[in-house]
Amino acid sequence: MVEPLLPGGEPAILLARVPPRIPAVLTALLLTLGALGLLALAAVPLARFAWGAAVVHGGVLAAALALAGLGLAGLLAGAMPPAALPLSVPTQVAVDALSAWFLLVVGLAATCSALFALAHGARLAPRLLAAYPLFLAGMALALVAADGFTLLLGFEAMSLASWVLVAADHAQAENRRAARLYLAIAVFGGICLVPAFGLLAGVAGDISFAAIRAAPPAGWTAAAVLALVVAGGGAKAGLVPLHGWLPLAHPAAPSHVSALMSGGMTKVSVYVLARVLLDLCGPAQPLWWGVPLLVLGAGSAVLGALRANLETDGKTLLACSTIENIGLICMGLGLAAAFRAADLGVLAALAAGAALLHALHHALFKSLLFLGMGEVLHAAASRHLDRLGGLIHAMPWTAGAVLVGVGAAASLPPLSGFASEWLLLQALLAAWRVQDLAFQVLGVAAVAAAALAAALAAAAMVRLFGLAFLGRPRTPRAAGAQDGPWLARAALLLPAGLTVILGLLPGPMLDLAQGAVQVLVPLGMAERGGMLAVRVGDGGARYLPLAIAALLAAMAALAWWVAKRRAPASVRGPAWDCGFMPPPPHLPFGDPATQPSAAGFGQPLRRMLGGTLLAAREAVAMPPPGDPSPARLTASFADPADGWLLAPLARARDALAARAERLRGLSLGAWLMLPFATLVALLALAAWVGG
Repeated sequence: MVEPLLPGGEPAILLARVPPRIPAVLTALLLTLGALGLLALAAVPLARFAWGAAVVHGGVLAAALALAGLGLAGLLAGAMPPAALPLSVPTQVAVDALSAWFLLVVGLAATCSALFALAHGARLAPRLLAAYPLFLAGMALALVAADGFTLLLGFEAMSLASWVLVAADHAQAENRRAARLYLAIAVFGGICLVPAFGLLAGVAGDISFAAIRAAPPAGWTAAAVLALVVAGGGAKAGLVPLHGWLPLAHPAAPSHVSALMSGGMTKVSVYVLARVLLDLCGPAQPLWWGVPLLVLGAGSAVLGALRANLETDGKTLLACSTIENIGLICMGLGLAAAFRAADLGVLAALAAGAALLHALHHALFKSLLFLGMGEVLHAAASRHLDRLGGLIHAMPWTAGAVLVGVGAAASLPPLSGFASEWLLLQALLAAWRVQDLAFQVLGVAAVAAAALAAALAAAAMVRLFGLAFLGRPRTPRAAGAQDGPWLARAALLLPAGLTVILGLLPGPMLDLAQGAVQVLVPLGMAERGGMLAVRVGDGGARYLPLAIAALLAAMAALAWWVAKRRAPASVRGPAWDCGFMPPPPHLPFGDPATQPSAAGFGQPLRRMLGGTLLAAREAVAMPPPGDPSPARLTASFADPADGWLLAPLARARDALAARAERLRGLSLGAWLMLPFATLVALLALAAWVGG
């Protein structure tokens, strides 16, 4: 054997091509995904045992902790090269700063959800136990995908698994309706995203993210991709006008699933919007590229916050609040795209950082609120606000944790919700820097919408906590409620503690998100946040969370000291009785049923804004003269999307079903012609596209 010689006469050593090593973080992620798949398979036989649910939920808890830890490790380690999966189809996975950030978001939400499920574990149907780990696995796979096929695979697995969980209590008609609508929205999302990636791959010649970035779409192709991705990803995120499924699906699902859907699943949809529109489609898009997200986000924020003030079911109220917060996040993404197109890199980074930070904050405080409402449901056997009350005395641990959540959702400083919404508002106020009059007018309208949504959200949270936890119990079951086991309390205290910590330290979290911001705004550079202060992009305004927290604590201590000094010693009396009827003999402090109701609490906003935006109506049924029975007030509203979108789609579905039913009468020859005609049509389409 003759060895080849180098030009200098020395023998050359022929080395076999060694495949690149997969980074440790990516290897651990793949192992976690595999473990979740095996756990889903094992859930079917485990469901026969009383301890089977605890094993499954414990495994999901371990996987969720791993995802959160690996997301944090990915943020600290930086981007990793893609690695191919050993499957029969070309698939790639990779972790960059953006996917690592959302892995952290989903992992934290899933940790709280699994901990609550473990605390209240019960024997469940095999399909429910198997769907829960698959739900988390689908979300994680979508986040680590490095090509369109893998992203769609994870996205659809997430949708189908969550549909099974939404249909858990399918014996009730309203839950079946919610599951049908949710499945239709999931199918619609896939129908939109598949051709979107097809268009991207047609331009790039490959479906991998690296190839798409190298050849971003332009012209009508870019406009079609924008429309398809906003429709498909926005539908799953809960953006107006495709938000109708969200207030129905969240109450239908178990509480821990509702928490994961609101805290995690909607963020995966936001990730798809950010990844495709701001990363894969390139930075050279025009100014109007971010306008759809900005407009739809503003509409979602206002409509969701207003609906939250009119709902009487606690979980439905929280679902509407999710619509509001997803709208705020999408406003930040749309604003970042517009600023980037206007060559305002600092402001674009500010808007993108606010959106990413609010995605994390919302995942935590909304998971906390859904789990808190689940604890109320376990203890008081109702989610209806008019059947609760006085739970702050019966369930002090739950009440304290939920109070932190409603404070963050109401954007009260120094909690986490205030920091991210403050950053978003600062970015919106800088929209005048874009040298386009139409966009400046749109920016003014967006500022007004964000401010109105924040005010409505605060009113909704006051209404939720006041009706559920303050006052006096309206039912005997509410009077006998008590906090859950210590594991359930830990599931509430974990997100509550993180909500407080992240609210006090938004600067370090903003620094941690800088890598993800750079993925969305490559040429942008936001000012670094500090331990004590957070500044906007030009340093013109500062937020000092620790100083504000110290000031509020000093004011609260001073108020308590003054009240203690001026109050008589050891005096305790009944609650304020405004609104109570004269007490009957058997109720010495008045009838609790005469406390303000959920409909009465929302009446001012229903009359001011509900008639225009939600077609709110009120009707009073007066008894005839001489009849001592009380008058009846009936209040109702209708979401505009139900009337002009969902109802026509339902009629179109019924019409298509009726036409499809006629196919049963076709002859055998006609049946054979159908697949042949379909094949010819597909070949003609392929020839037209390829030509």
